[in-house]
Amino acid sequence: MEMQPGQMAYDRAITVFSPDGRLFQVEYAREAVRRGATTAGVVYANGVVLIADRRIPNPKLAEAASLEKIHQIDENMACVSAGLVADARVLVDYARLSAQINRVTYSEAMTVELLVRRICDYKQQYTQFGGVRPFGTALLVGGYDDSGIHLFETEPSGSLTSFRAASTGGNKGPVMDIFEQKYRPGMDRDAAILLALEGLRAGLDEGGSLAQVEVCTVQVGEGMTRWGMDDIQKYVARLPASVPSGKSAKA
Repeated sequence: MEMQPGQMAYDRAITVFSPDGRLFQVEYAREAVRRGATTAGVVYANGVVLIADRRIPNPKLAEAASLEKIHQIDENMACVSAGLVADARVLVDYARLSAQINRVTYSEAMTVELLVRRICDYKQQYTQFGGVRPFGTALLVGGYDDSGIHLFETEPSGSLTSFRAASTGGNKGPVMDIFEQKYRPGMDRDAAILLALEGLRAGLDEGGSLAQVEVCTVQVGEGMTRWGMDDIQKYVARLPASVPSGKSAKA
């Protein structure tokens, strides 16, 4: 984003609106999310699948298991992050603490929507006060409660949106195109995992593969399940042949 000299004061101060009503620091935090790895979530009949592309800086030396993109929050919910990993860890710790306080206080699991609203309230505070910066991460939070199956996206601004299928992070456009074409309400777990993998594949950079993808499901009666790489690759083998889009993927 090109800035004029007279706009620099608005650019640097989180608490000052520009004349056209923008908070540039929040927009820059959104850019950090757009530069992150692609993530996605799909709701199915009795659960939700979360998926992420793990970007491994040195595939030959780095331990892939240490680069965690999917995090369990409570028995009934999990999240996947896109953007600044360190910022995501702080939000995940806050979400876990909120969920446990609710269990201790009320002897029941927190609802997914209430937890997401708590996360977003926390994010919004960091867009309103001086001396801090917005969180440069977006979370897709999926889970279940007495009111059903839920998938929410949280943005750096503190806004939240509920989806049946969603993607965030880098190059999410092709992923959302696949979801819009092929998502069907009430699909089973296998169909949701295949759809999530197909969508993520569409959003990969040229030459990318699903060799280091991370997948989990959060299902009623089972809680959160992390899928092993061998099981994931069995689903990858079932994917339809990819069709070249002719579009270059964003970083």
